[in-house]
Amino acid sequence: MPVLSVRLLGPLMISHDGAPVTLPASRKLRALLAYLALAPHPVGRSRLCELLWDVPNDPRGELRWCLSKLRSTLDAVGRHRVATQGDTVALDLSDCLVDALEVSQAATQGLGTLDVERLRALARLFAGDFLDGLELERSPHFNSWLTAQRRRFHSCHVAVLEQLVGSLAADSDEAIAHLDTWVELAPFDRRAHAALLAGLAGRGEIGAAEEHLAAAEQLFKSEELDFAPLRAAWRAIRDRQSGISLRTACLSTLSPLVATPTAPGPVEPSHASLAVMPFVEEVGGARGGLADGFTHDIITRLAKLRDFFVIARGSVFALAEQNIAPEDAGRRLNVDYVATGTVRSPSGRLIVSVELIEVRSARIVWAETFERRPDDIFSVLDDIGNSIVSSISAEIETVERNRAMLKAPSSLNAWEAYHRGLWHMYRFTQAENEQARHFFAQALQLDPTFARAYAGLSFTHWQNAFQRWGDRDRESALAFESAGHSLLVDDHNPAAHWAMGRALWLRGEQDGSLLELERAVDLSPNFALGHYALSFVHSQSGDPRAAIGSSDHSRHLSPFDPLLFGMLGARAMAHVRLGQFEEAAEWALKAAARPNAHAIILAIAAHCLALAGRLDEARGFAAAIRKTRPDYCADDFIGTFRFEPDAVTLFRQGARLIGLN
Repeated sequence: MPVLSVRLLGPLMISHDGAPVTLPASRKLRALLAYLALAPHPVGRSRLCELLWDVPNDPRGELRWCLSKLRSTLDAVGRHRVATQGDTVALDLSDCLVDALEVSQAATQGLGTLDVERLRALARLFAGDFLDGLELERSPHFNSWLTAQRRRFHSCHVAVLEQLVGSLAADSDEAIAHLDTWVELAPFDRRAHAALLAGLAGRGEIGAAEEHLAAAEQLFKSEELDFAPLRAAWRAIRDRQSGISLRTACLSTLSPLVATPTAPGPVEPSHASLAVMPFVEEVGGARGGLADGFTHDIITRLAKLRDFFVIARGSVFALAEQNIAPEDAGRRLNVDYVATGTVRSPSGRLIVSVELIEVRSARIVWAETFERRPDDIFSVLDDIGNSIVSSISAEIETVERNRAMLKAPSSLNAWEAYHRGLWHMYRFTQAENEQARHFFAQALQLDPTFARAYAGLSFTHWQNAFQRWGDRDRESALAFESAGHSLLVDDHNPAAHWAMGRALWLRGEQDGSLLELERAVDLSPNFALGHYALSFVHSQSGDPRAAIGSSDHSRHLSPFDPLLFGMLGARAMAHVRLGQFEEAAEWALKAAARPNAHAIILAIAAHCLALAGRLDEARGFAAAIRKTRPDYCADDFIGTFRFEPDAVTLFRQGARLIGLN
C-alpha cells in the first residue's frame, strides 16, 4: 500500500509515496480534513456544520460532498480512513504520516525524553504555520480553533528548538541556525537570546553578539519589558569566558528565566507557578463580559487554594491586550503552566473549553469541555468554575508528583520532596506512609515555611493513629503538633485548617474539628479534601445528611481523587445512620472497589453489606480482612471511628451476622 503523508504544518498538502495529491479547491474541505485529523474522538455532524458553515442552504449536503471527496482522496483498496457511524464522523490516519500528530505525540511523551535525531526530525516537520493561508470567511468557530492550534504548534516548535539546542554544542553551526529560528519565533524569550549570545561568543563573534544585544534591547524597550537580566547575562558571558562553559555562565546569571535541560543543577522553586490567560468568547475571538468575569473568578479561586503561585489578574490581562499567545505569555511571565480557554453560547447552551499547558515542553497536560444549559447562568458558571479549578489543581499536582518520582532523592528541592511525599502517602501502606513522612520532613528541612508540607506530615501521623500502625495517643499528638505548625506558617492555607480539623477529630474534639474544617472550605470552596473531611466527621456522629452532601460535593470537585475510597465510604456510613442499608451497601462496594482501598474500607463494606442482608458478600470481605488481620473484630472497627451510640449498635448488629463480633 502506498505511504500516505499529510502535511498540516505549513500549507496543507497530501502525498502518496512522495508524489503530491491534487485536492479539490474547496477551502472547507481542507479545513474539514485538518479538523478531523486532530480530533481525538468522532465528531458529530451538527458540530462540523456549525464549525464550517455560516448557515448555508444545505450544510449537511455540503458536508456529505466534502466527505465523499475525502474518501476518494484518502481511502485505498481495503482501507477506509473516513469512518461514519450514526451521526458522527471520524478520520483514521493511524497508518499515515501526519506531521502535526507526530509533534503532538512527541510533546505528550515529553520532549525531554527524546534523543537528538528525533528532535532534529521533529524540527524539520515545521514548514510554516499550522494550515498556513487557510482562514475561512464567515466561519468564526473554525477560525478560533485555527488560531488556538497555530498558537499550540508555534509553542511546540519553540519547545522542540529549545530541547534541540540544549543537546548540541552551543557554538556549532547547527545550534546557531536553530537559535536564530527560536529567536524569530519567540522574540521576547530571554532563554533564546541568552543562548544565542553564548553561542556567538563561543565562536568568537563578539561583534555579532553585541549587534544582536543592541537590537534585542531596542525590541524589549519598545514593549516596555525588563531588559536588565539579559544585559547582566551578557556581562557574565564576557567576564567568565575562561574556565566556565559559556552556556553555564549565561544560564546561571539568568537563573530560572533561562534554565535549560543542560543546566548544572535544578532551580529551587518554592512552588509551581500558573498563569490563567483571559478566556475568549469564541464567536469573533472577542474578550470581555462573561469571558473576562469567568477568568477573574478562576484566578481568584485558584489563588485561594494556595497550592501554587498564581499570576495576578492585571499581569495576564495586560499581556492579552497586546494579543500575545498564551504559551508566549507563559514564557514571558516565567511560569510553569498556562491555562487558557474559550466560551461560546450556541442556542440554549453554554460551552466552556479549557486547556492546561506545561510551558517548557508545550505539552497539553489536561483539556476538557464543559457543556451546560444556562437555566441559571450564575449557578452554571459557579459549577463549571468549581470543576475547572479542582481539575487544574489535581493535574498540576499529578504532573509535579510524577516528575519528583523520577529524580534522585538526594537531589530534591523542597517542592519536589513534598510531592515525592504525596506519591508515597497515597499508597496507604505502613511502609509507604513512613517514606512519605521522611520526604515531608526533608521538605521542611529545606523550607521551614512550607505550610502544606507540615499538613502532609500531620497526615502521615494521622494515618499511623487511624490505622493503628503506631501508638494512637502519641501519633495523635504528633498529628496535632504538625497541624499547629502549618497554621503558624500560613493561617490562610486551607490545608492547614484541614490538617488541624482531622487532628482534633483524633483527639475526640468534634466541635473544634468541624470548625476547622468549615474554615478550610470557607477559605477555599474548591478544596475537595476539606469537603471530604467534613463528610467523614458528620458520617459518624454529626449530621448524616450533611455528610452525604459533602461527600457528593468532594467527589464532584475531585472525581479521581486518591482519597475517593474515603469519600465513598463516608457516604456509606451516613446511609447506615439513616437506616438506608441497601444504599449503604452500594456505596461501600464502590469504595472497596478502588485500587488503593485499605482494610478499614473493606471493613466498612463488610458491615454495610451485612446490614443490607447480603451476607455472602459481607463474609467475603470479612475473610479478606482476616487474611492480614486474623483477630479483626467489631471492637477494632468501632474503635477506629467515633460513632454515636445508635450507630455503634447498628454496626455491632452487622458484625454479629457475619462472625466479626
